[in-house]
Amino acid sequence: MQDHPGPRRDNEANRLSARAARYAKVGANAGVVAARMAGARLIGGGGGAANAAALAQALGGLKGPMMKVAQMLATIPDVLPPEYAEELQKLQADAPPMGAAFVKRRMQAELGPNWRSRFESFDLRPAAAASLGQVHRAAAEDGAALACKLQYPDMKSAVEADLGQLEILFALHRRLNPVIDTREMTEEIGARVREELDYVREARHAALYRGILAQFEDIRVPRIRPELSTGRLLTMDWLDGEKLLEFTGAPAEGRARIASAMFKAWWISFIRFGVIHGDPHLGNYTVFGGEDEPKEAKGINLLDYGCVRIFTPKFVGGVVELYEGLLHNDFDRTFHAYETWGFQGLTRDLAEILNIWARFIYAPLLDDRVRTVADGVAPGQYGRKQAFEVHQALKRKGPVRVPREFVFMDRAAIGLGGAFLHLDARLNFYRMFNEAIGVFSAEALRDRQAAALATAGLTRPA
Repeated sequence: MQDHPGPRRDNEANRLSARAARYAKVGANAGVVAARMAGARLIGGGGGAANAAALAQALGGLKGPMMKVAQMLATIPDVLPPEYAEELQKLQADAPPMGAAFVKRRMQAELGPNWRSRFESFDLRPAAAASLGQVHRAAAEDGAALACKLQYPDMKSAVEADLGQLEILFALHRRLNPVIDTREMTEEIGARVREELDYVREARHAALYRGILAQFEDIRVPRIRPELSTGRLLTMDWLDGEKLLEFTGAPAEGRARIASAMFKAWWISFIRFGVIHGDPHLGNYTVFGGEDEPKEAKGINLLDYGCVRIFTPKFVGGVVELYEGLLHNDFDRTFHAYETWGFQGLTRDLAEILNIWARFIYAPLLDDRVRTVADGVAPGQYGRKQAFEVHQALKRKGPVRVPREFVFMDRAAIGLGGAFLHLDARLNFYRMFNEAIGVFSAEALRDRQAAALATAGLTRPA
């Protein structure tokens, strides 16, 4: 795998004209809507739903990283008003595809002029398109089915332009709605989105997850082909599967099997290795073994490793500490957990407010019975009531500054819960979670994490 792009790609990624054009387009789209938001707030008028629809239309037409960031924001409770989050959640990561001639040029730039001879076949039509790139089906010289993830050009310029505009929107949010300090959230989102441009890093993330989840037959992770990969081309095994949402009407046993696999993929990785798959988009999961009628799901394919977060053992210990504090109604333990995570200027009142949200997130893990993740809650309303209650309480007692490590942990947990709601899966989450924890030891986690990261060619966080 080539870690360093050649001169041609450096020039392409840093074209000032591309960045300037991106600033202009993003600024025009987002700036107008931001002005509408500010005006409506200042004069006390309505129009929230109309403004939200306008923002979704502007970003949806733009595609690229800003749309991806918008999707991220929509899954983080209370960052956006409910009507904005609802509209942005509708955005689909289906960017306009690169044409065949353009794909050929991009593949030549990544693998050289004889790139085509390195495949038995290569479909120039994209099999899937997303916000940062598109996926092509191919076959290796040995006939194995491959997925080639090819990054769009100028993404470095596009990301920097989009993140610059995002900071403006976040600054406006802080002025108009200062109960949550979003400065560290902005830094965290920027860091993770920039990482998604680095396909060398993503390949290592995939290798990390293959090692962590190898013991589970109901979870599949694609194998990377480093000889056919670069910093902006990622080639991996093609994993056959069907969209997760096609199983919402499947038999209960199959839906529970899918949810159980997703739970293990997320919680085992986090509790035992300090790693999370931070993108809850349903398109990042497919279900295998579901060809028969009625569909019989055997497990999940876990796809897309661009947004992976590695945590310190101390942070993971805080998650377990908060769980134990809530389980045993021990306020001091919950307070200590928030301190461990880095919440600054914490008071008892603020900790009690944070516990409102924590009890919601942990609710199925505290309840020793077979149940859905949130009994009686519609997918579009998951967490809205609790977010509103927290928001109102912070108006009286806040503000609170959210530590950056918390952002994707919370976002991924909400996304996972949303998938369970779509599936209407019924499991004993309490028992599954406690099996994942076992006898928790930060020292043992540190050793397991160090070994897994070293094998995948990654380094642990400071």
